[in-house]
Amino acid sequence: MIGVSILGSTGSIGVSTLDVLSRYPERYRVEALSANNSVEKLYQQCLKFRPIHAVMVDPNAAELLYQRLQPIAPGIKVSSGSSALEAIASSSNTDYVMAAIVGAAGLLPTLAAAKAGKRILLANKEALVMSGQLFMDAVFERGAELLPIDSEHNALWQCMPTGKHNIPLDNKGVRRILLTASGGPFRDKEFHELENVTPDEACAHPNWDMGRKISVDSASMMNKGLEVIEAYWLFGATIQQIEVVLHPQSIIHSMIEYIDGSVLAQLGNPDMRIPIAYGLAWPDRLESGVASLDLFTVGQLTFRQPDQQRFPCLKLAYAALERGGTCSTILNAANEVAVQAFLEQRIRFTQIPALIEWVLGMVTPTAADSLVAVLQSDAVARYVAEEQVQRWESCLLH
Repeated sequence: MIGVSILGSTGSIGVSTLDVLSRYPERYRVEALSANNSVEKLYQQCLKFRPIHAVMVDPNAAELLYQRLQPIAPGIKVSSGSSALEAIASSSNTDYVMAAIVGAAGLLPTLAAAKAGKRILLANKEALVMSGQLFMDAVFERGAELLPIDSEHNALWQCMPTGKHNIPLDNKGVRRILLTASGGPFRDKEFHELENVTPDEACAHPNWDMGRKISVDSASMMNKGLEVIEAYWLFGATIQQIEVVLHPQSIIHSMIEYIDGSVLAQLGNPDMRIPIAYGLAWPDRLESGVASLDLFTVGQLTFRQPDQQRFPCLKLAYAALERGGTCSTILNAANEVAVQAFLEQRIRFTQIPALIEWVLGMVTPTAADSLVAVLQSDAVARYVAEEQVQRWESCLLH
């Protein structure tokens, strides 16, 4: 049987992964589950799937989980902290790692999985955004398998002529990548209309069920900006070969244009179980539990070019990728601070790109040639971003 460890099992990707795994108990076993501090959710998952390991990042939450599991499932080993995440990601009993922790917190355990030569089902785009070359080097050097799970990158993977990452697009006969984007809940609003939107409004995605951080990223289009950076590293593309296309229906998940003019697209209902099942079974396929696509109900597929004045975060992501070094690390750190501040109602939605641009101007990127350099840039950017948030708050109070 194939042992699967899920980093971030209580989030939407983790829950969908467990749904697919539950359909094939004879093929997969759940080796380890992890969460930040969602004790009740992880407790219920442990009772149902009986993993060998359960990890909570928060030590207090881990103690609560241990106390609840001990009388009922004493065989489940409960541990805590980032080192425990790295341990389950690199364990000899783990074959596949679903990397579904949101944000920079997912970098180290996902990198540990790469260094251990695992099949990585990559739903944490920040690992590549923060440390693209370092991460890809670890994949190649240790013989890991890297399968993208983001719906867009999984679609591109399915349309590519080869599964190898380290071959430039030009050598695959590919002219360009077309990354589709729903545009989120504010796609038909002007930027000046977004000043007073609430976190709940920003999280009300029209097509996808996602966590709050990713939902805000989708509303600002930073999620698509991060995906541009991810595609750059995954597929050997140049910046000019990656184009974003607004597609409100979220039926076409992305497209590949070949040099002969052919365009291949992957279509499906907006359900993350499709790319998850593909990642688990690749190069085969599994029944995912997703309903068949009814094109007659869909009716029409529409496309338009994104307006970078309306979505400045997308422009910032392209600029950070062009600048290189740890600039993408700084971009991601500033965005995480900005989104959290917005969710806490400390800043306005329209201040998210302003804060990111401020931090990019204040923090000097370095060569992204070591994990230490990446983590240092991340820490400095977070410090600078938080200081600016506090200054803005102080101005509002006075």
